Amino acid sequence: MTTLLAQTETIGNPVANIGIFSLFVVVTMIVVIRASKRNATADEFFTGGRGFSGPQNGIAIAGDYLSAASFLGIAGAIAVYGYDGFLYSIGFLVAWLVALLLVAELLRNTGRFTMADVLSFRLKQRPVRLAAATNTLTVSLFYLLAQMAGAGGLVALLLDINSRTGQSVVIAVVGVLMIVYVLVGGMKGTTWVQIIKAVLLIAGAGFMTVMVLAKFGMNFSEILGSAQSAISGSTTTGVAGRDVLAPGAQYGGSLTSQINFISLAIALVLGTAGLPHVLMRFYTVPTAKEARRSVVWAIALIGAFYLFTLVLGYGAAALVGPDRILGAAGGVNSAAPLLAFELGGVVLLGVISAVAFATILAVVAGLTITASASFAHDIYASVMKSHKVTEAEQVRVSRITAVVLGVLAIGLGILANGQNIAFLVALAFAVAAAANLPTIIYSLYWRRFNTRGALWSMYGGLISTIVLIVFSPAVSGSKTAMIPGADFAWFPLANPGIVSIPLAFILGIVGTLTSPDDEDPKVAAEMEVRSLTGIGAEKAVAH
Repeated sequence: MTTLLAQTETIGNPVANIGIFSLFVVVTMIVVIRASKRNATADEFFTGGRGFSGPQNGIAIAGDYLSAASFLGIAGAIAVYGYDGFLYSIGFLVAWLVALLLVAELLRNTGRFTMADVLSFRLKQRPVRLAAATNTLTVSLFYLLAQMAGAGGLVALLLDINSRTGQSVVIAVVGVLMIVYVLVGGMKGTTWVQIIKAVLLIAGAGFMTVMVLAKFGMNFSEILGSAQSAISGSTTTGVAGRDVLAPGAQYGGSLTSQINFISLAIALVLGTAGLPHVLMRFYTVPTAKEARRSVVWAIALIGAFYLFTLVLGYGAAALVGPDRILGAAGGVNSAAPLLAFELGGVVLLGVISAVAFATILAVVAGLTITASASFAHDIYASVMKSHKVTEAEQVRVSRITAVVLGVLAIGLGILANGQNIAFLVALAFAVAAAANLPTIIYSLYWRRFNTRGALWSMYGGLISTIVLIVFSPAVSGSKTAMIPGADFAWFPLANPGIVSIPLAFILGIVGTLTSPDDEDPKVAAEMEVRSLTGIGAEKAVAH
């Protein structure tokens, strides 16, 4: 295997990498400051004044969704595991259809700032808002964890920082930048950062895809053949015997790993429609029609990007080789940057790395504003305070929460440094799918649904997912665990979705049917009409 020392000598110019990244930060900071001239009201701070068009919001959604996991984690997983790595892409993409068909428009018509607005519309406000906000904060923290870990791995590779301390400092810098974006820019500034980043990321990935195809005479079969040769010639234990086009390299070794794959697939497909930072994006458009348009744009961009990752992953296997990828400072996550260096030297590596870093910054900013809005709007204004909280007070509390969340994310990101980012994101999806999705679907589609059903479903889904994650091989008892030396894993699956998601759906039904139907039928009828027609939402919809 290539040694770390040899690898880090050949991986571009750290000064150039820092320079290109700093340029991006400066440009986006200017954009954020210009966009945030008006951020006084809660509407402007949390939803950008609902002033974004469908295409703009669609590009921003793509920017929010295409995280470090998509770019670094999936490309690396395809390069090392072949077919099994691509399954992440399929899961992430198909999930969008669930969000579009079941949730997007109805949610936009019913809510105002946060997911809790929808869930508590016809139920008891305080307990439901508290539960929804708790879930939002938990999912956001899990997702933040993944992005921070991505930042550590990426910088380890680019700046030749191999010590844990150095990587921890970098994670802290990312956290501080994220806090500044949110404090200064609010949702408007964050959205523009996401739009810039989405354009750069998709353009960069598209450019690299064309370069890889050009190397192999525009013949994808050639890439697959070369990737298989590189895998077969690997000196790393367990890699050489893999078939890049056959399933099973990552999830086919045993019945447990096959069930783990099904669990992962369920979490990915159902998780998107429960991700608070994605759902909140639907509130930044003026009408339900624009919400639908934004999802169509998002699907087109995200779909194109995941096709690019297929070429990039197999291209990295063919041109870089699994040994170099696994031997590099960022491990599996370093496949895309190493491929960029192989294709275009220092300049392309610097650009692609800056884009990957921008990806991390944009996503963490989106997550932070969602979580802080949820705390200020749902917990502080609706649960903690009995008096009517002013909008200015909500914005102030939201900013304080953003700082606290940023500090927490830095601490947890340092702990999770070195994990596969796509895997960490999959855990966030499992929490979102179990804790949020059943309640969202029941609230929108089931008239009989009541407060007890909502609370049982939300808390049951959240607690069961977290308990199973804590006692899974993801945390202890395996080589890649978060706590390598310990072993308290009694649950065999790394992703708990196959147990916790059906459990949350069942708890919602049981809780509802064992409780008297004491919800106001007028409010329930109002919610149904409003969700289906858009009447009473921010603006009338042109049909």
